[in-house]
Amino acid sequence: MKRLIVAAGGGGDAVAAAMLHAALYGDDDEPALILTYSWDRLIIDPVPGPRSPTDFLDLRHLTPHVWAVPGTATLRPPHAATLPRLAAELPHTFALIDPYTGAAGITRQLNELIAHFTPETIDLLDVGGDILAHGDEPTLRSPLADALTLAACARTEAPIRLLVAGPGLDGELPVDTLGPRLGPWITTFTPEHTQAIMPILTWHPSEATALLTATALGARGLCEIRDAGLPVPLTAEGPTVHEVDLATAFAANRLAQAITATTTLDEAEEACRTVCGTSEIDYERKKARDLQLRQQKNPTTPRDLLTQIKNFEKAATTRGSTHTTIRRLAEALGLTNEALPHLTQLNAAHTNHLPASVWKLHHR
Repeated sequence: MKRLIVAAGGGGDAVAAAMLHAALYGDDDEPALILTYSWDRLIIDPVPGPRSPTDFLDLRHLTPHVWAVPGTATLRPPHAATLPRLAAELPHTFALIDPYTGAAGITRQLNELIAHFTPETIDLLDVGGDILAHGDEPTLRSPLADALTLAACARTEAPIRLLVAGPGLDGELPVDTLGPRLGPWITTFTPEHTQAIMPILTWHPSEATALLTATALGARGLCEIRDAGLPVPLTAEGPTVHEVDLATAFAANRLAQAITATTTLDEAEEACRTVCGTSEIDYERKKARDLQLRQQKNPTTPRDLLTQIKNFEKAATTRGSTHTTIRRLAEALGLTNEALPHLTQLNAAHTNHLPASVWKLHHR
């Protein structure tokens, strides 16, 4: 395999890796090897934190410490993941990052893959840019996954190119904060580059990659994302990709430096609490408890769903928003994950060719 792409945060970064491959290397290039976490939001996977290889059935060994996730892989209950379906619908090979071995274990995985496949290019891809965090930014929400991959890549002797796509689209760091930390422009995604992943976004809950795709298709305005309704500007900068010096990013990221030698996820998480004040998995644990209570009270899609959507749209447009995401809409209305396909179907009628997971708000 000529191309190794490391999806820095997993989830949507793995989807965006397919779009990056199309933009940088073309449709005629052989499929890439995409190394990624299996770390889905709670609306998909009810168990907080990332999945480990032991959570899966029917993985395929690539090297002694790296497993590929084929489209036929399944998960042990109650776990769930989008990665097997992603592998089934895209031509690329998806390999599983194991964060339970810490940054040191991920470095070992990278070294094994590089020795085995000798790829011509290695790209570390982050959508949004939170991999460039220093650790003390008040808007930072989920630094741990990106810091682990950054630390691992910084320890790898092979040359690795750090790429940030869609600056600010993850709602973590404002574009004004990111701007001075970005390096040279590499490419801008176009509608042609989105073709392979558009069907994926009808069921995949990634918000940042959905917005990356939407801006490549011309969407402009202000989008509310996540349960907190974070406002994310959709601008011409949205579909751009920038290169950043990996060593510089690592030197500025206090969390990545603190977890470089970790050999377990628990160690890395404790360092995250020390450096950043909290761990994103702690947030997921609390949210999982809240969701369980909510689902017990509202187990089905409400009959007055359309009325609730209209009320949400009215309030959101009053706030100046032009778009939202299916995930934000579902969480704002207190819906369970069973409602996601229904919301996606409702959205299909008026997406104006945007990804199905991006909801264009209508002024009421």
